[in-house]
Amino acid sequence: MQAQTNAVAPIKIVNADEDISQLSKLNKQFFQNFLNNDTVAHNKIVYKDFICIGGNGAIINRDDYMKGWSHGYDPNFYKSFIQQNEFIRMFGNTALVRAETVCSYMDNDKEIFKTTVYTDTYIKLNGRWWCVQAQLTTKK
Repeated sequence: MQAQTNAVAPIKIVNADEDISQLSKLNKQFFQNFLNNDTVAHNKIVYKDFICIGGNGAIINRDDYMKGWSHGYDPNFYKSFIQQNEFIRMFGNTALVRAETVCSYMDNDKEIFKTTVYTDTYIKLNGRWWCVQAQLTTKK
């Protein structure tokens, strides 16, 4: 009797370098959209059935997410806000884009530092990438 395996055939990625470059640009645009509260540009990245899983575990639908996006970044509140440590993994027409945001803000005359790890899930439809889900986790 021959043993069965559950081996998965490797996924062939035709234009990996080009796709990774596009995903990295989208990730940078995603971040800039936040810093500029730019919902017009953000609508060009976020898929129609997009959801966000917040740092507290709340599941946020696209409409509520976009409403919050329109005023989420306040330059008078944040002292600094940067993006770092991008890492992209591709699985055929699906990609995971992970990075961190590091920010600081004042709370009762004390500067607070916060790091959030996020993973954005993208799918490629008709030759272009769309973000279908974002998940945020605050580092402790």
